[in-house]
Amino acid sequence: MYCGRRPAVTNAHIISGLMYTARRLHTGPKKYRPHSTVLSAHLPDKEEIPVHNPASGECIALIESSSEGLVHHTIENAQSVFDSGSWSRAPPSHRANVLNRLAGILKDNIPELARLESLQTGRAIREMNAQLGRLPEWLEYYAALLRTHQGYVAPAQGKLLNYVQRIPLGVVAQITPFNHPLLIALKKIAPALAAGNSVVVKPSELAPITVLELADMALNAGVPPGVLSILPGMGTSTGRAIVSHPRIKKVDVTAGTQTGRALGSIVGANLASFTAELGGKAPILIFNDADLISAVNGAAFASFVASGQTCVSGTRIIVQAEIYDKFLTQFMKKVQHIRDGMGNPSNPACTMGTVISPKHLQRIQDMVNRSHGKILTGGQRMSGKSELDGFDFSNGSFYPPTVITDVDLKEEIWEEEVFGPVVIIKRFVDDLEGVELANACRYGLGAGIWTSDLSRAHRISSAIEAGLCWVNTHHRNDPSSPWGGMKESGLGRENGLEAFESYTQSKSTIVNIATPEEMRENEDWFADSAGPQRYG
Repeated sequence: MYCGRRPAVTNAHIISGLMYTARRLHTGPKKYRPHSTVLSAHLPDKEEIPVHNPASGECIALIESSSEGLVHHTIENAQSVFDSGSWSRAPPSHRANVLNRLAGILKDNIPELARLESLQTGRAIREMNAQLGRLPEWLEYYAALLRTHQGYVAPAQGKLLNYVQRIPLGVVAQITPFNHPLLIALKKIAPALAAGNSVVVKPSELAPITVLELADMALNAGVPPGVLSILPGMGTSTGRAIVSHPRIKKVDVTAGTQTGRALGSIVGANLASFTAELGGKAPILIFNDADLISAVNGAAFASFVASGQTCVSGTRIIVQAEIYDKFLTQFMKKVQHIRDGMGNPSNPACTMGTVISPKHLQRIQDMVNRSHGKILTGGQRMSGKSELDGFDFSNGSFYPPTVITDVDLKEEIWEEEVFGPVVIIKRFVDDLEGVELANACRYGLGAGIWTSDLSRAHRISSAIEAGLCWVNTHHRNDPSSPWGGMKESGLGRENGLEAFESYTQSKSTIVNIATPEEMRENEDWFADSAGPQRYG
């Protein structure tokens, strides 16, 4: 299907309604424009980015890229809207009501949004239905936080009342990835809107559709125009223009560590705040006393959900010696089951979908090829027909679940993030060696521990260098639970009160409550009398 440059559409906003999207996807790729209130004919260079279905190679949408001029005008407008106070100074209860309305609209559209997510990412529809079904919780959580979060009165000496409030930062920027397009965007958007900021989002050019659709829903829910803007485009142009703008007071990015470093240097030069959820190489420690079947199932989920394209993917499975062989036997059976269940991602029975693009597939293949380890299964891109439903793998970016053993700790595939369905299995003897292997990595985002010994679970969790540590489970996530990494896995936290406060700044108001007589007597610094005077 043709997916080249086409004449730009003339509507000032995205055409509202997901039913429109569904019809257009049957007749040709839908055309999306940036979601900005300043779109106009005088902004030139309207380049289009094709979005392809990774399972078939079919072009499903054409996205108008945001020019540098559009970025500038959108951010300036976002600042004007912020200064107007229509959202930034609206009562918290009003913002809470709007977020709750948006949660309701989102719930009504989950099935269609899940379908779009599956189309643009190649992920299995069963995953997208389950993941997107939880998204309204983030909006509801921050709506509730707005109704319950309180300022405080700081202790002060003398007759002073010092009350402290949290106020919004201003215009904030968010750079979101392709692997969980709507989930990660909403995790950032919800606290930023709740706090009263104007928000500018650049979604991944590989999967921007659902984030653009969300912006229309936000307008329908009552978020004022200009408060939430979506500017799709390439990271090296649109993304850089956004984070470089001097009006931006905070940048929140989910990306690879190299990208995070590059953006951090720009943000730091502008004295803006920075939150970065970056790379990961999660270890899964499985001890001799773990329930074997549960550990196998949990490790498989950690490793292969989202085709391994998560920053907390269980890429290093570290198994204690006594159960190593039994675990490996059972794990390989589970891997074969996943492989046999691969097919059309839109099939509810499909176990695992594609990786995001041919470029990413080739990167995975090259890393596997450079490894000196022993490949037990997988290791080559998939072709031919699905045993599940006859779907042709040849046109898509399908890579099978891949298991490698006998890998040296200095190898690239042990040290670097693959971001695909590739796992390494390694043996350890005792607690000390297990922790050393888990920490033998520059990343520190997520980790998993499987054991029936509660004391050991707490002890090992304390020793592992990771911002998230799951015991007898994996990839659990909740809007109230802080999410972020240590070491080279990033700065700051998503979710919870920490995220909300990171989108605000404190403001102290100090009121002298002394009587006029007391002030005249005690607070004339330049009085002729030599009596003691207060300073500060």
